[in-house]
Amino acid sequence: MRTQYSRALLLPAALLLASLAACSGGGGSSSPTAPSPAPPVVEAGLSQTAKLGELIFKDQSLSASGKQSCATCHSPDRAHGPTNNLSAQLGGANGDVQGFRAAPSLRYLNQNPAFFFAKDGTPTGGIDRDGRAQSLAEQAERPFLAPHEMANVSKQDVIDKLKKAPYVEQFRAQFGAAILDNAEQAFSRMTFALQTYQLEDTEFHPFDSKYDQFLAGKVKLSDQELRGLALFNDPAKGNCIGCHTSARGANGAPPLFTDFTFDNLGVPRNKKLAATADPAYFDLGLCGPDRTDLAARTDLCGAFKVPTLRNVATRQTFFHNGAFDNLKDVVAFYVRRDTNPEEWYPTGADGVVQKFNDLPPEYRKNVNTTEVPYNRQPGMAPALSPSEIDDVVTFLGTLTDGYKSNP
Repeated sequence: MRTQYSRALLLPAALLLASLAACSGGGGSSSPTAPSPAPPVVEAGLSQTAKLGELIFKDQSLSASGKQSCATCHSPDRAHGPTNNLSAQLGGANGDVQGFRAAPSLRYLNQNPAFFFAKDGTPTGGIDRDGRAQSLAEQAERPFLAPHEMANVSKQDVIDKLKKAPYVEQFRAQFGAAILDNAEQAFSRMTFALQTYQLEDTEFHPFDSKYDQFLAGKVKLSDQELRGLALFNDPAKGNCIGCHTSARGANGAPPLFTDFTFDNLGVPRNKKLAATADPAYFDLGLCGPDRTDLAARTDLCGAFKVPTLRNVATRQTFFHNGAFDNLKDVVAFYVRRDTNPEEWYPTGADGVVQKFNDLPPEYRKNVNTTEVPYNRQPGMAPALSPSEIDDVVTFLGTLTDGYKSNP
C-alpha cells in the first residue's frame, strides 16, 4: 500500500488547480463587426472574480478556432469531463490537432495539494497527470497557448480576444481600467479568475453521490454495491484503497478516493494516439516529456497521478493515454494484467507477449508488480473473479454526483 501522509501537509485550496485542457467542440465566433452577444447568466452566489472565471471558462472566442472553451471538453453534464470517447481531445486553429493525453474530469481538485515529496520520498500532489502545475493559475496558462489546445500564439493574442468579449467591461471593473494594457498582468488575472471560479462553485465538488449519502446514513447500498465496496477495500482482493481512500478523514471529511500519489501501471500503448506512430515516442509522466524538472529521476519514468475515482462511471476514456473506453475493462485490466497479459498486450513475432509496451524496455522495471492485485504470474488466479469485477464496477457507480433516491 502506498504510504499515507498527514492531512496537515495538504496545502490551502487556493493553491489548487483544475486541468483546463482545450478541445474541439461546437459553436462559432462572431465576426469583429457582428453584434456582441449578451453575457451568459452565472451563479448569483459567486464572487465577482468567480463570475468572470465562469465566463472565461465557457468562452469559445478565446481560442484560435473560435470554437473551443475550457467547458467544451470539461462539460458539467459529464462531471466536467469530455462528452466523447476520444483517446485525446482535438484542438488547434482548425480543431484537427490531436492532444497527447486523455482529458481528465475537473471535479474534486479543490483539495489537491501542490507537488511535494513525502518524508519517505513518495512523489505526491500537483496538478495535471504529471503533477507539474503547482496552482490553479499556473495550470490554466497552458491550454490557452498549447498548439494542440486553444492554440493562441501568445498571451497578447489571448488578451486581444478578451478585449472583444462581451464581459470585457466587467473584467476592467474588477481588475482596473488599464488592466488590458499589460498582457502579462491581464493574463494572470484571467487564470486567477478561473481558479477562483472552480474553488467557489460547488458544482466542482458537490459531495452528493449515493456513496456520500450512504456514509451520512441517508440511503442504503444494494447487496451488489456492498459486495463491491468490500472487494474495493479488501487488501487481499481489489486493494483499491491502496491508492483510492474510501473512508472519511479523521476530521470527518468525505473521502476523495485518491491519495494524490503516482503509480506506474504499465498501461498498454494506445495506437489511437497519433503520437504513437513514432516508435520512439513515449509519454513518461513524471520524468517527461511535458514535465522537465524530474527528467533525471529515471526511477519515476512512467508514473502518473492517481486520479480520484469520483464520477469514474461517467468517464468514456481511462488512464493517461485513453487506452480504455470501458470501466469494466479497466477493472479487469487491474486484476488480469499479470495473470493474462495476452489479453492486453500484443504478441511479437517470436510469440512472446510484449508486456508494458508503452514504456522503453529500460523503464519497464518501474511498473508496479508488487502490490495486490499486481503480484501475480501467468497461471495464477486473478485477484477478482468475473462476478467480483462486476460487483466492483457496480460499486464505482455509487460515486457519481447528483444521486437522488426514489421518493
